[in-house]
Amino acid sequence: MSDVSVDRTRRVRPVLEYPCGEPPAAGQATEVAPGVLWIRMPLPFSLANINLWAIRDGEGWTVVDTGIQTPETATAWREVLAGPMAGLPVTRVIVTHMHPDHVGMAGWLIRKFPGAALWMTKLEYLNCRVLVADTGREAPEDGVLFYRRAGWNEEAIEHYRTRFGGFGKSTYKIPDSFRRLKDGDELRIGGHAWRVVVGNGHSPEHACLHCPELGLLISGDQVLPRISSNVSVFPTEPQADPLGDWLSSLARIRREVPDAVLVLPAHNEPFRGLHARLDDLIRGHEVGLERLRRSLRDRRCRAIDVFGALFARKIDGDKHLLGMATGESLAHLNYLIARGEAVLETDEQGVNWYRAA
Repeated sequence: MSDVSVDRTRRVRPVLEYPCGEPPAAGQATEVAPGVLWIRMPLPFSLANINLWAIRDGEGWTVVDTGIQTPETATAWREVLAGPMAGLPVTRVIVTHMHPDHVGMAGWLIRKFPGAALWMTKLEYLNCRVLVADTGREAPEDGVLFYRRAGWNEEAIEHYRTRFGGFGKSTYKIPDSFRRLKDGDELRIGGHAWRVVVGNGHSPEHACLHCPELGLLISGDQVLPRISSNVSVFPTEPQADPLGDWLSSLARIRREVPDAVLVLPAHNEPFRGLHARLDDLIRGHEVGLERLRRSLRDRRCRAIDVFGALFARKIDGDKHLLGMATGESLAHLNYLIARGEAVLETDEQGVNWYRAA
């Protein structure tokens, strides 16, 4: 399960600085600031790696994000714990958000270090528990109707039925309790203050960590340097406006976090140029929205008909990309509906069509 966006319309991107050199190999680590280790774990997707962070915290370590549950990740963790982390215990596990590549090994680490606690925002923890509980469940009829309304054919619907309920297979058993993170909270880690900055849109209540003293921002998937995070509508909340939440969150991070920070993202390399990247991410969605407006002025469209306006690559034939592209298309369509710029009409077959207001 990849949680990054389908490629968007190509455009000129800002020049960012990447001062930390080559990424560490699996099982190794690179120190990017005093007491802060960059760890990279493998992923079984086209997006092949995730960055994790270990912060020296007294006689142990605070870990931020954990990787997906696979034998390869467990092997890499054992090597990191014995090597770069010097055999010292993990005392706290912070998870930025609920996606399996971030939360997948949290339970494994906490079982290995019983004194450690899981720290997450409330909505991320509860949503994770719900998705884990869906594991092995039959696809709900609400989900089937959701994708039929978007214009999916029976082959795509059957693929959805087959894949539904797989979340828990990538996630070690989640602890039954957690420590809640809230926006604006200040944590003391390694003698430094780290402020929680919550973003929305990619996931319900995504936690970033900003340390002014060290000049660092652990951004998770909220800000990535080379790729865009997936911002989607899902069957559980078909009228949601995650794109509105996402754009508001990016603008708020720009106001609250200085441009000079070294950004430690979940994917790609640590970089400098936060504000330029935030401006670029916002501009990318604005370009897509303007193309979508033009499409809806020309004709009525289903969600699957607007891919060409929003994405730089073809979606045909790839069922995994179809799911992400449909979710993102609905996010853009719902954004326009919420602002009175588009209208939704349902035909006799139950398919949703969109046009300019």
